[in-house]
Amino acid sequence: MNQLFYLSVFLLTFSSCKSQTDSKSKQNIGGGCEGCEAIFEYGDRKLTSSDTLPNFLSTEPKLKITGTVYKNDGKAPAKDVILYIYQTNRKGIYETIGDEKGWARRHGYIRGWIKTDIDGRYTFYTFRPAAYPNGREPVHIHLTIKEPNKNEYYVDNYVFDDDPMLTKEERNSLRNRAGSGIANPKMISDILTIERDIILGLNIPNYQ
Repeated sequence: MNQLFYLSVFLLTFSSCKSQTDSKSKQNIGGGCEGCEAIFEYGDRKLTSSDTLPNFLSTEPKLKITGTVYKNDGKAPAKDVILYIYQTNRKGIYETIGDEKGWARRHGYIRGWIKTDIDGRYTFYTFRPAAYPNGREPVHIHLTIKEPNKNEYYVDNYVFDDDPMLTKEERNSLRNRAGSGIANPKMISDILTIERDIILGLNIPNYQ
């Protein structure tokens, strides 16, 4: 009886340790990522390869963000990858309505989600945000990625090549996670457009 008891305790302990180790391993891609779990806050909506963020129609300058997500080889398109973005309003504030839950209380409601199509394509319709009121950082849009069978991780923000706050020092500090986030906005069909291709795992720590 005692042998059976100790065997049961051993198996439970081993299973628990293995589960914790596996979980830690899965969460190790990309390193620390505060707020990355917000990528799961899209609720019950069915994600497509295009999303329109709140206030797009009423805010100028309108902005289209588009591109292709590639697998780690940089050639094959990656489908079913979730992208999550969030940004400030035109006053540099992560605007809230007041009844937000989860990470929306910090990220605000100007955010969106897509899932890449079979060709790896994605598109967001939003507007150009403003810098923080303290004026210490370039204008940016945050981006988080969730691949199938991998944990979520952050990549370089979208930043704007024509932003005077994007100094040489700022440019040199960028890590180019998943490729460069520096975007060159162009007016195409009456909407400011930036195109950024993303390479999964590029410059991402512990990526396998």
